[in-house]
Order: sequence, then structure tokens, then C-alpha cells
Amino acid sequence: MRRLLILVALAVTATAWGQAPEAPQEGAAAEHASAHAAEHKESLSDTIIGHIKDSPELEFDDLSGNTHLIQLPVIRFALPGHVCPTDPEIEPSLAQGCVDISITRHVVMMWLAGLTLFLCFLFWGHRDRKNLVPRGTGANLLEMLVLFIRNEIAIPNIGKKDGPRYVPYLLTIFFFILFMNLWGLIPWMATPTGDLSVTLGLAICTFILTEIAGIRAAGVKGYLAHLTGGAPLWLSWMMIPIEILGKFTKPFALTVRLFANMIAGHIGILSLFGLIFILKTVGAAGIAIPFAVFFYFLEIFVALVQAYVFAILSAVFIGMAIAMGHHGHDEHEAHEEVAVGH
Repeated sequence: MRRLLILVALAVTATAWGQAPEAPQEGAAAEHASAHAAEHKESLSDTIIGHIKDSPELEFDDLSGNTHLIQLPVIRFALPGHVCPTDPEIEPSLAQGCVDISITRHVVMMWLAGLTLFLCFLFWGHRDRKNLVPRGTGANLLEMLVLFIRNEIAIPNIGKKDGPRYVPYLLTIFFFILFMNLWGLIPWMATPTGDLSVTLGLAICTFILTEIAGIRAAGVKGYLAHLTGGAPLWLSWMMIPIEILGKFTKPFALTVRLFANMIAGHIGILSLFGLIFILKTVGAAGIAIPFAVFFYFLEIFVALVQAYVFAILSAVFIGMAIAMGHHGHDEHEAHEEVAVGH
């Protein structure tokens, strides 16, 4: 990693040195120079947006500086009575009757993160039941994280009884987000968690599991009864929409929090490097590169923190749903005991 950062710094500094500022120009030449600068700034913004957004192709550079593109498969099928656009550059929409399940750059990165997760537990997972103490750095690190998710996230927020049941989901969501975040920090890779559709899909998984946990704890009747928020029945017309809205604010918070934190770091790093080309001076490299390196290491920390935050918020939401169900069940049993006593 240190060698990679040194190479990046040397490459950027050499490029900035070759693009030293020219002498001031007058008249039409000055206007042409300002127009060229405006075009250069626009292309820089396009470069930043192109790096963080999804794409139907993979792009990477070799050691000679040549850019290579790998076109990913375009898979579309039209609903009855509709036609999908034949041009792959035109993005279809479901409203037009076209379902797009094409393989994109972010999909490839999610596959790569899933494969990394599978391989980590395949090679580092401890399966020796006779010797419960794992051996090796990888196995011990993996056990430490697994125990942390179980003992510090699942059980305290969901409960000692129901917490272990949801540990597999919390482990999966934590490591999956962590590996997606870390893969996105490697040059020529992409960060799927910087895509709203990806973070929304992860949040929907937590939302569905939360509602299932609430129904399992309270039963269907108790779950529906909680939609009134404990208010009188004649206020149900107002309380039910509020409760439903409150349920959807939780996945919304998970979606936006992860997306905003991951995309902000990449924009910050790329903007710092872009200052070198905008200012066209070597002095800018001496300031921008150290700050970019600092942001890079900060992004590694943020990648871990955001995976932790998503997992702990998921545990909190699941625990709230289960606690609400148990609370309603306990109240129902208390009312039955009082009725029997009378």
C-alpha cells in the first residue's frame, strides 16, 4: 500500500510539473485560454462523476498508460406490448415496459465482495471442534469480529434470547458492506455503496427482516394492533399513516447514511487531485497529495465504521420490533390475569 501511494504521488507530481502555468496572454488568446480552462474544469467534474457512478463497462489502464474497456453484458427484456431500446447507451425504464437486468460495474464489484466474503470464511473459518482455539492471524481476526458482532451488537440490542437468531444476518451485512467499501478504495475499482440503488437494496433487506421479527414476536393480530400506536380506535385514521411512515423512515435513514458517507470521501479525494490540474502548479501537488493521502486513510476507517453503523442500526431496528411485540404480548397476559382474578 505504501509503495502504491508513493507511485501515485510521483505520477501526479510529474504530471503537474509538465503542466506548469504559461505566461499571461492578452486579447483573443486570453479568452481562448479561459474557455479552455472552463472546458478543463468541466471535464474534471465529468471524470469525478464518471468514477463514482455506475457504468456498463469496466475501465482500467495498463503500465503503458493505455486505457482498456471491457463491455459488460446488456440483458434487457420487454414486457408484453412494449419494446426495449436497442442502443445500450439509452437507459431503459420500467415505466416504458422494459426490464433491465444488465451486468454493470457495481454488480461486478458486489460479486467480488461476495466472493471475498465466501473465501475469507472458507479459508479462515475455524472448524476444529476438538481444538476451540483458532490458529493464525486471519482466523483470530475473523473470530474477533464475529464475537464482536454477536456480543456487542446482536445480544445487547436484540436480547439474549432472540439475538443469536439474527447474528448470521448481521455478520453477512457487516462483512458484505465492509468488503464493498474496501474494494472501492483500490485504483480502477468502484464502490457499490456509493450507489443509491445498492444501499436501498441493503436497507430493504433490513426492513423486511425487521417486520418479520415484529410479526413473529407479536403475532399478526398484535402487529396490526401496534399500527394505531396505542391511541384510541377513533384516532386510527391519523395514527396508522404516521406509524407506517415511521416504519419507512428507518430504511430511508440506512440508505442515505451509507450512500452519503461513501460517496463524499471519493469526491473529496478526487477533488484534491483535481486541484493540481486546475491550478497547474507544482505547489498545489505539495498540498493536495498529503491531504489526499490523509483522506485515503480516513476512508479506510470510514469503510469499517459505516459497515459497523449499518449493522448496529439494523440490530437496533430488529430489537425495537421484537421488544414492541413482547411488550404487547406481556400486556395481553397481564389483562388476562386481572380478568381471571376478578
